Amino acid sequence: MKKLFLFVAGCVCIMACNNKTSDQTTAKDSTATAEPKPLPQTEFADQKYTDIGKKGNAQMESGDVDGWLTQFSDNAHYNWSGGDSLVGKAAIAAYWKNRRAKVIDSIKFSYDIWLPIKVNTPQKGPDRAGIWLLGWSQVNVKYKNGKKLTFWHHTDYHFDNNDKVDLVVQYLDRAPINAALKK
Repeated sequence: MKKLFLFVAGCVCIMACNNKTSDQTTAKDSTATAEPKPLPQTEFADQKYTDIGKKGNAQMESGDVDGWLTQFSDNAHYNWSGGDSLVGKAAIAAYWKNRRAKVIDSIKFSYDIWLPIKVNTPQKGPDRAGIWLLGWSQVNVKYKNGKKLTFWHHTDYHFDNNDKVDLVVQYLDRAPINAALKK
């Protein structure tokens, strides 16, 4: 009885192996004539966008606002999670040059995390397709009034077709910043 059982089990295994081979052949043949797969909704983007983000943080740390601004398009928007925003490279330049010259003594970004993604199909609504760089970091800032503050922020950068930032959305709690700046 054991020999018969082993014989039947062996035949089943052999038949199963043969079926897999024919199934694989059929699958290969059908994919050759099938329509191309649609692009995924999102995928990883090129590492160069991470490098752009890291370089921008280094420029902001060193006070090189003009260098930092080279990554922006002329019609860029800079939005904060609180709803306020800057429109146009000139407005972004005026705000950050003033901030670095008159408000911020030093700033340091640490524990940064970068995720460059390509959105092929927006999920819904007015979402933007294209390249996004999502960045998180801890910010250590010393203000001209001597106060220091440490907080986390999340910043999203959208790039236009020329690899220039045309939209920034920065998420942070401005209440502690405003409190630190009170005289």
